[in-house]
Amino acid sequence: MSLPRRKKTAGDAPKPRTVSRMAAVQALYQMDLAGTDAGEVIDQFMAARPEADKDEADAEGEALTSLEGGDATFFADVVKGVVRCQREIDPLVDQQLRTGWRLVRVDSILRAILRGGVFELLERSDVPARVTINEYINIAKAFFEADEPKVVNGVLDRIAHKVRAKEFETPGEGT
Repeated sequence: MSLPRRKKTAGDAPKPRTVSRMAAVQALYQMDLAGTDAGEVIDQFMAARPEADKDEADAEGEALTSLEGGDATFFADVVKGVVRCQREIDPLVDQQLRTGWRLVRVDSILRAILRGGVFELLERSDVPARVTINEYINIAKAFFEADEPKVVNGVLDRIAHKVRAKEFETPGEGT
């Protein structure tokens, strides 16, 4: 017998790595749009802290660009890793997009989400592929209401099956 899953309540704080992934996507977006250096944007996110005297809307907006409750090391690893591996990441994503589409034509937030997810699939074997895919789908849902989360799911799933095929084998397969 298994215990029922506990439903999330409004008071549940996101996990540190979830916060870090969200901040990394926002940092990658900022770097893409403004041409900001990785070190500079990492420093900006590390320094940002919501102030207690701000009204709720301002504090919420500030929290989106801070690492409050996040894993700063993981955040920096994702941001630096995407920059370091971008020449490997972008062609992998291009191959998975619909014919005629290239990553440079994709919305910049979606591009940042895909790059972060692919980096983790390539370089962070300590994180199960299914966890990575699910986390980045949820990030896409935070920004988009249309088909973008499905695009993230499809692209990351296909790449994961290529670069982490062993995680998707059923017991007895491949032996």
